[in-house]
Amino acid sequence: MKKISLLLILFLAVMALHAQGYYTQYYHNPSLLTKAEEWMKSGEWRCGFTAADPHPSVNTIEFYEQYQKNPEQWKALFSWLAHTDLLTLPKGKHPIEGSNLVVSVEDDVNRPLEKRKSESHHHHIDFQYVVRGTERFGIIDHYTSTPNCRYKPDVIHYDYQVEKTRFMDSNPRQFFIFFPGDWHIAKIKNDTDDQQIRVIVVKVDYK
Repeated sequence: MKKISLLLILFLAVMALHAQGYYTQYYHNPSLLTKAEEWMKSGEWRCGFTAADPHPSVNTIEFYEQYQKNPEQWKALFSWLAHTDLLTLPKGKHPIEGSNLVVSVEDDVNRPLEKRKSESHHHHIDFQYVVRGTERFGIIDHYTSTPNCRYKPDVIHYDYQVEKTRFMDSNPRQFFIFFPGDWHIAKIKNDTDDQQIRVIVVKVDYK
């Protein structure tokens, strides 16, 4: 009887998780989460960049662990952000001196959700910072989404359920980081009158 009760509890727990959805890499490690939160709050990762904070959707543990594994690229990125005029910088590709990172400065227009593709990456992290305008992002649920192609070369797309998707709007005081476990949609039309945006995009190596 006890075994049946435990199985029932486990089944209900699994069903509850599925009902909530799965949107980012999960870590069942409270002490690591506390350590990562303290590290992020300390700001030691900033390298002088104070214009924006991580959006609440950023996976704190992933950010902490990836920074520790690859400090050179992250330090180069945040130092570049701190010392660059992001509003007057010409659009296009810009290498970050002292690293192999390349910044893409994109002046673009948000489009209806049905015209935007979901995506994730296997070997790279998507750092996105909207410095002008409002960009709507979507994070899709892993449980109800399925790949509809193969990685080519490091991007894959998904069929997903709109009703299970979490949407969030950007502002210049927050940046987004999409790790391989963050299946996302970018440049979605939002509720504002102006859909013109300028976004800074950098692909950081995933270790």
